[in-house]
Amino acid sequence: MSSLNVTLPDGSQQQVPEGARPLDVAKSISPRLASDAIVARVNGSLYDLTRPLEANSQLEILTPKNPESLEVYRHSTAHLLAAAVLELFPETKLGIGPPTDTGFYYDFQRDAKFTPEDLEKIEARMRELQSKNLPFERKLTPKQQGLEKYRDDWMKRELIEERAGDIFSEYTLGPNFIDFCRGPHVPSTEKLKAFKLLSIAGAYWKGDEKNPQLQRIYGTAFFTQKELDEYLHRMEEARKRDHRRLGKELDLFSIQELAGPGLIFFHPKGGAVRKVIEDWMRNEYVRRGYSLVYTPHVARSDLWKTSGHYNFYGENMFPRMELEDAEYQLKPMNCPFHILIYRDRLRSYRDLPVRLGELGTVYRYERSGVVHGLLRVRGFTQDDAHIFCTPDQIENEVVDCLQFAIDTLNTYGFTSYEAELSTWDGGASGKYDGSPEQWELGEKALQRATDRLGMKVKISPDEAAFYGPKIDVKLVDAIGRLWQLSTVQFDFTLPRRFGLEYIAEDGKSHQPLMVHRALYGSIERFFGILVEHYAGAFPVWLAPVQAVVLPITDRQNSYSQEVYQTLKDAGFRVELDKRNEKVNLKIREAQLQKVPYMLVVGDREAQSRKVSVRNRKHGDQGAVELTEFLNTLSQVVASKSLQE
Repeated sequence: MSSLNVTLPDGSQQQVPEGARPLDVAKSISPRLASDAIVARVNGSLYDLTRPLEANSQLEILTPKNPESLEVYRHSTAHLLAAAVLELFPETKLGIGPPTDTGFYYDFQRDAKFTPEDLEKIEARMRELQSKNLPFERKLTPKQQGLEKYRDDWMKRELIEERAGDIFSEYTLGPNFIDFCRGPHVPSTEKLKAFKLLSIAGAYWKGDEKNPQLQRIYGTAFFTQKELDEYLHRMEEARKRDHRRLGKELDLFSIQELAGPGLIFFHPKGGAVRKVIEDWMRNEYVRRGYSLVYTPHVARSDLWKTSGHYNFYGENMFPRMELEDAEYQLKPMNCPFHILIYRDRLRSYRDLPVRLGELGTVYRYERSGVVHGLLRVRGFTQDDAHIFCTPDQIENEVVDCLQFAIDTLNTYGFTSYEAELSTWDGGASGKYDGSPEQWELGEKALQRATDRLGMKVKISPDEAAFYGPKIDVKLVDAIGRLWQLSTVQFDFTLPRRFGLEYIAEDGKSHQPLMVHRALYGSIERFFGILVEHYAGAFPVWLAPVQAVVLPITDRQNSYSQEVYQTLKDAGFRVELDKRNEKVNLKIREAQLQKVPYMLVVGDREAQSRKVSVRNRKHGDQGAVELTEFLNTLSQVVASKSLQE
């Protein structure tokens, strides 16, 4: 029997018989490695541990320490789910079952609807199958034979026709399950230790709403029960913080079916929070040298043709409107409008930098299946700014943008973030606009700016926007989730498309550099993130109602009205609850509404001109002079303190 040469990651080599498996090599290295092994990397591709080696190979055995292993582990758990479903509901047809960032799912076609009780049965059957140590077996099938075998299964036929080569792989698991799949998988179900089914949802085949709707079962899996328990705890915490539930309970916003999905209605309380958010940003614009502008919501299609959005972004724009003078479209971006303001008059180098900022509402056609509360909507307001400057100004402008982003995060209580610098591929693919000189200038300016601020930044090659390099800042919230927030982006395309110029010191026309910059991202999404970060209990300076006055009986209504008016006249957001209800009920309801301060007024408080202060977090604080409470509240709000 001929032998093969296997090179291991440390450079050592082994001679193995032809047909040897990666698992055999792992066993020869150490029993511990074989026990921990999940999958193999063979000549750069992932292989089943039980797949025979066919040629001399670079071989690496992957364990739970390798990120790719979890993806394979979850993919295998998705197959275990499908096998359990087929045993319990043999009439079911299989869609696809990939791993995800947080687990896995499988799509099924079945006339009857899956129920929560079914999920319990399916998970129990998964555990039965897991305990049998069933192997994941790879089989090779000729394409025509496969098409004939699946002639009554339209989904499998479609996948094979689209994705299969002349010979394709299938995987079996137990007596009832076989599926067209590229793999790889763990050797057997013995490896699958910790998993949990989570939910059922509808899903269109291939994500296309024109296709039949299937039933999708979501689950998650981890290498250890401890990791799974920690994830489920985070999931429960996220459920408690869900901005859609809290938005309804706290009367912050709604989405009205009559108006349509993805369109947000801010209620008075939500509007109060939004005003604070917007006022802070506009004030910072002015303080940092930006000029506030306001632009229309709609423009002729010719503008979008010039900008390139008409052709390259058209599927994300709302349908065109034919008016008597021209074709119009709702704006998906603010940048062309700011460019028109810049271009409206001749600019000198002495005028630069020009910083134009706007809280501008834009509209993007998101499919109804992907809109999600405040986080993905069809109409939203961006804190959008565009900077036009000279090459020698660009680095300082980027530094200022990034510092602005950090200051924004800190103001709202986000102390941890991750930054990512996306660069181009050097022009190899031809998919990026701009010259090598422009890309070098832009990338170096971004890199030097992060160095000057001491920012840790991850470099992401070949992930830039087609029009220029960018830095994205992702915040980390109270339960450790990452949220994409601020972005600073170069643009080499729009200045050229619109023929932007400035007169330089040499008396000649030059093209300015252009930077896109958003910090909140969008008001709606940022609002939703804040709700979840604070679990609805906004810090005092942001709270929709900062204090509520609670008279114990009608006898204190007159003084309570005076307290209420004093706070209101001082500019605070305050309510007066004069309902003929027990004060304990009023306190409980105010607590549920997450009001920071409850000011209880009884006979003693009315006679002494005091208020009895109750804090939502710390409970009773005792009776204090009204002026003393006013001073305390003023200091807390003015400092934007996160403490109460």
